[in-house]
Amino acid sequence: MSTQVKPIPDGYHSVTPYLMVEGVADLIDFLKEAFEAVETERLPGPDGKVGHAEVRIGDSVLMMGEGDRYGLMPAAIYLYVEDVDACYTRALAAGATSLMEPADQFYGDRSGGVKDPFGNLWFVATRKEDVSPEELARRVEARAKSSAPPEN
Repeated sequence: MSTQVKPIPDGYHSVTPYLMVEGVADLIDFLKEAFEAVETERLPGPDGKVGHAEVRIGDSVLMMGEGDRYGLMPAAIYLYVEDVDACYTRALAAGATSLMEPADQFYGDRSGGVKDPFGNLWFVATRKEDVSPEELARRVEARAKSSAPPEN
């Protein structure tokens, strides 16, 4: 009996971030504390380190492995959460450093940023306002005018 294999497995999206860091086990602990990640897979490498691991944050899978084979490759990730302020506070308590305190943004999100102990940048956000393309263009133009240098 043969079954058809799905080209994109259930529970995965077309794009899945893959972090290459030193200390995957510690990164997993950080992700659990900071972003309420759920570990779904951990495979040992031949050297006893984590060869491959996966966690689920919200509805998304994040893959990771030790960076000794291909080199370290930290990433910048934009993460939507229910409560950006609480998430930002949890991330700092878990060992992240602040890049930007949460603030309301012109594009409709309340967002903030942290850098985790492994060099990854996390921009966490909660959508506060749905902004139409026309309104977004108006806001971008107004923002550009307000930050333009004065004319002589």
